[in-house]
Amino acid sequence: MKRIVIIGGGISGLAAAHRIVETCADEHSSIEVLVLEAGNCAGGVIRTNMRDGFLLEAGPDAFISEKPEALALAHRLGLEDHLIETNSEYRRSFVARGNRLLPVPEGFQLLAPSRFLPFLTSPIFSWLGKARIALDLILPRRARGNGDDDESLASFVRRRLGHEALERMAQPMVGGIYTADPELLSLRSTMPRFLEMERKHRSVLRAMWHTRRNQTKVEASGTSGARYSLFLSLDAGMQTLVDSLVARLPDASLRLKTRVDELGIDSQTKRWTIRTSSNELMEADAVCIALPAYAAAELLRNVDAKLVDELNSIPYASTATVNLAYRREDIPHALDGFGFVVPFVEGRSTLACSFSSVKFSGRAPEGFVLLRAFVGGALQPEKFELDDESIISAVRRDLFDLLGADGAPMFTAVEKWPRSMAQYHLGHREKVDRIKARVKALQTLQLAGNAFDGAGIPDCIRSGEAAAEELVAGLLTL
Repeated sequence: MKRIVIIGGGISGLAAAHRIVETCADEHSSIEVLVLEAGNCAGGVIRTNMRDGFLLEAGPDAFISEKPEALALAHRLGLEDHLIETNSEYRRSFVARGNRLLPVPEGFQLLAPSRFLPFLTSPIFSWLGKARIALDLILPRRARGNGDDDESLASFVRRRLGHEALERMAQPMVGGIYTADPELLSLRSTMPRFLEMERKHRSVLRAMWHTRRNQTKVEASGTSGARYSLFLSLDAGMQTLVDSLVARLPDASLRLKTRVDELGIDSQTKRWTIRTSSNELMEADAVCIALPAYAAAELLRNVDAKLVDELNSIPYASTATVNLAYRREDIPHALDGFGFVVPFVEGRSTLACSFSSVKFSGRAPEGFVLLRAFVGGALQPEKFELDDESIISAVRRDLFDLLGADGAPMFTAVEKWPRSMAQYHLGHREKVDRIKARVKALQTLQLAGNAFDGAGIPDCIRSGEAAAEELVAGLLTL
């Protein structure tokens, strides 16, 4: 029997293992799958805890429904009845300015508005800033050629919409997703649709308005079908997805507390030797490494020096998640939204904060609220390095200023995720292409995770499943 070893039991590795089982069932073939996870539990950054009736997410609390992979996997796992949508009453968010939370204008999508009047009346931007954003309507498109089709997010937004749009909206919105420095973030690798908007429509605003009109027509015609909210979660928390994947794997195919220290490959047979930290040796016909790029590089140090260099050149940012439980009466703010983001220029410690018990049902008991703040990221690495008590104190100061939360929380929980968010800097796509070329030359190796083609849960699932399909197809043809 052929064996595939998956190193890393996060969502990417589990998705890969599950897809191998599915594919072998479809092909009526038999391939042994073994997942090696260094930690005490599977799931990586996905972890759900219950405490005093509160549902705490230590990592991601939802996945985006527009990317189909996570939703499709949930359906295949039989989790349809456990999917929950965001609260339809409060589908909006805020941006911090001074000690106020200002609502994001209706129709504003990350970088630019799709509706004119809400944007025009928003206090987030000055009149000069609004005029500069409107200038996008007459600015020429950027001439591109000779492979020069990448641009940093900061450069693009400043060029099309002005500095205030970058400082007050684009940076905090994108920072909430990628925890990234917009001066370095590759727009082509993260949000290529905005580059395509400029190419096709010349003006980003025109493109946004055109897209909105078309969506309205489709919805009015009744042909769009059933639609989920943009973000989905599971009623008992995101760990339900992890637990369901683990339950679908064959017995003894997941080994926890098993750290891999070194890999070797036979240049003739392309079979792998795997050495663990306990000096256990095992062999595999194929390997999928579902770890951060720097961890994959360490394992491949004796396999391909150029691949190692490429993997090590992908930078990472660290973030901390802070859950805070409050009595509802201790927070004067209406909490009539899903949360807020904080522009870097505000000089606060908090990157963003979700009103978890407003966003999704079942997150807090009646009469209480659960908030989830984020600290660190590429622009504020020093905040991540603070001890837990200092992080909590800094977040509480921000919540007092912005929400009026002057009472002590019932409890707090800090989770630190060092070097967890891959940073897609300029030239990222070319780097990934070089990495994939070197991986392909090894024939029986695949890489999966958030370092390559997307950072969200659907992206990680897609990378794991694609890696699994490649390895199974390769082994079945041998």
